[in-house]
Amino acid sequence: MNMQQLNLPEAQLQLRRDADGAVRLYDPLRRAWLVVTPEEWVRQHFVNFLINFRGYPASRVANEVTIRLNNTVKRCDTVIYSPSLQPVAIVEYKAPEVAVTPRVFEQIARYNIVLNVGVLIVSNGLRHYACRVNPDGTFTFLRDIPRWENLVI
Repeated sequence: MNMQQLNLPEAQLQLRRDADGAVRLYDPLRRAWLVVTPEEWVRQHFVNFLINFRGYPASRVANEVTIRLNNTVKRCDTVIYSPSLQPVAIVEYKAPEVAVTPRVFEQIARYNIVLNVGVLIVSNGLRHYACRVNPDGTFTFLRDIPRWENLVI
């Protein structure tokens, strides 16, 4: 399998090839084997980065979280929860070839109407952005992806 090199630390992913030739990777958070797509590749590397390099407890990170927004079902790529199990950050992933544009931030901001978190993070595996949500609804971009101890105050 030949997936794009990302601007993230190497992750030790469990991969397998099914009888039909499909390559799957194991998501330890969902405890499931998933078809490898460019977006899933980014997700698994970014979650590895959060847990192993930014100190996020795996027990506070959830993938594919379902929410209801305006009578439609949406899925947040990753949601980070505080020790009291309140959502504190949403992470949105795109494939490496997909540019991170204002439209991506509009998407994640819509999810935040429901979850009301303090930090939004977007990554396509090559470029990563994080911003704090200010009380007035504006955003302040951060220099780097926050460490767990700086995220949960």
